[in-house]
Amino acid sequence: MLDLNQLYEGQSVYVIYRNPHTQTVATIQEATILPNPEKPEQMSLFLYDFYHPIEADDAIFTSLQEAEQLYNQYF
Repeated sequence: MLDLNQLYEGQSVYVIYRNPHTQTVATIQEATILPNPEKPEQMSLFLYDFYHPIEADDAIFTSLQEAEQLYNQYF
């Protein structure tokens, strides 16, 4: 899992994303690290055409394989 200090603008990452409507459903999704348009000094995950604030407990990975390993451990 990546440390938040390792993220940079334009970076492609993979995240384990929980469905906000069904908390028992999770998938691995590719996202891009971009500045938050409302707070340009903050980086965010651009996922599903939305900007999601990055939080300390987000599972962010540099490769799909890393994400799949952790996903398979927990789900």
